[in-house]
Amino acid sequence: MDFKNKNTLVVGLARSGVSAANLLHKLGANVTVTDEKGEDELLENIKRLSKGVSLKLGGHDSVNINEIDLTIISPGVPWDSPFLNKLRRKGIRIMSEVEFAFQQLQAPFIAITGTNGKTTTTTLTGDMLKRGGKKVFVGGNIGNPLCEEVLNGGNSELVLSEISTFQMEGIETFKPYISAILNITPDHLDRHESMDEYIELKKRVFINQDENDYMILNLDDEIAAGFSTEVRGKKVFFSRLKEVENGAFVREDKIIFKNDGREETVCSLKDLKLIGVHNIENTLASVAISGICGISGKIMRDVISEFKGIKHRMELVREIRGIRFINDSKGTNVGATVKSLQSFNEPIILIAGGKDKGSDYLPLKGLIEDRVKFLILIGDAKKKIAKNLNGFKNRIEADTLENAVKEGYKRAKSGDIVLLSPACASFDMFRDYEDRGEQFKEIVNGLKIEN
Repeated sequence: MDFKNKNTLVVGLARSGVSAANLLHKLGANVTVTDEKGEDELLENIKRLSKGVSLKLGGHDSVNINEIDLTIISPGVPWDSPFLNKLRRKGIRIMSEVEFAFQQLQAPFIAITGTNGKTTTTTLTGDMLKRGGKKVFVGGNIGNPLCEEVLNGGNSELVLSEISTFQMEGIETFKPYISAILNITPDHLDRHESMDEYIELKKRVFINQDENDYMILNLDDEIAAGFSTEVRGKKVFFSRLKEVENGAFVREDKIIFKNDGREETVCSLKDLKLIGVHNIENTLASVAISGICGISGKIMRDVISEFKGIKHRMELVREIRGIRFINDSKGTNVGATVKSLQSFNEPIILIAGGKDKGSDYLPLKGLIEDRVKFLILIGDAKKKIAKNLNGFKNRIEADTLENAVKEGYKRAKSGDIVLLSPACASFDMFRDYEDRGEQFKEIVNGLKIEN
């Protein structure tokens, strides 16, 4: 598409919106950016915009939609928002920032999606590919917008992207050379109408693939594995529980990569620095992707043995008197907290709660009864969680995270785990999950060692 002199609109002035606006400007388009937030809240992002980009802030009412040829939306903008529906009724073309960037990029695309584990898997895979000598751009939902790669010249050999469900709204021609779906559990049901809609959006990561492309699926996840009947590309599986014909699996505590009848031992599970069974699955996915890209088992093993994980994802903060404090603030849905609880054999004091996302917390009940010594609930969702877990008596509610941590510390003994894994969003009490995790770490590091 020729963008020269086209009247384009970018909705949402977050990081992706800034990059999309700057790229449109570079391609010769007339660019307007609109956001519901006012100028005071967006000063830093406004400074990053190219000169000549017009602004319509504090709402969308001042946008003249009769002059718009194309609209690019940021991932944070709901696909069914009244303003976007207004644009649709006018017949204005709308696409996501991911679709827009994809259409400008020439390099083969690797897309990683799933409910949980995306950032860890994307980061680990990127490290493997770079160590293997590949010139790779790592971006997408991980914090580095895909449009930045185009703005920087688009010279990478591979583009590796974490893709969220929100980014798959507005996909048209998006066709990764390698797609991976890590797992599918309920999430963001406050934004999506149903679980079925959420699943259909996840499928868009492979819907345009053909027989020359690769689709990597988690054989241990019922929904993800079920997609295999709809895949047109070459199927590659990973599994923690069973051996696979093509892909990555565990045999006798060793990670194996097998492709076209040839197999290679990559590493021992003891080489992993990451905590949790779900991180074995994330590592297997990275091995499957990197193996397809020709990375040797030795290089993968070296990277795996050095990789210590990502902040706020099963992060060991401190050990006091034999009590370990684990920050899993990124556990923003029930599925993530289930995996976290499954990762420990020690007694757990669980801090959970926050902003509800339309979740059902019943899947936690059996695990909490089995593994949780004491439950401390915080945030807007605490009453709903307590109701779903009716019958579990060893619980209290705390008004602040600081009080929750102190109550957990008071009840913990040597050998116990104090785990922050909220199963909820953070926006009721914190700026985001990172803010919640940083505050947790600050509180834990401020605890006094008692004799």
